[in-house]
Amino acid sequence: MNGDEQLLNGRVYGAEHDDPHPGPVPHRTYAELVGGPLDGLLLDIDGWRTEEVDDGAVLSTELSRWPGGRALYDPRPGEPRTPGPGVSCRFYYSGDTP
Repeated sequence: MNGDEQLLNGRVYGAEHDDPHPGPVPHRTYAELVGGPLDGLLLDIDGWRTEEVDDGAVLSTELSRWPGGRALYDPRPGEPRTPGPGVSCRFYYSGDTP
């Protein structure tokens, strides 16, 4: 794991780089991002409807193939989800878009 990966691991997507507490909070629900430029980050999906989780996420990042582009992450069909707070599911990297 390189320095950039260590910096991202366990952090919540969108947390400021200088946030003293960039990790998850106990009462929120998260998807773990797997693979791609945001590997190891958690995405706050608290309050998302099932259909929204099924659609995955398009996330802005300077780390994609196109700086300022977006990384695409999707759940795997049929993969179990845990209800309630904590890490509920995983979103897997499926590509980049400008």
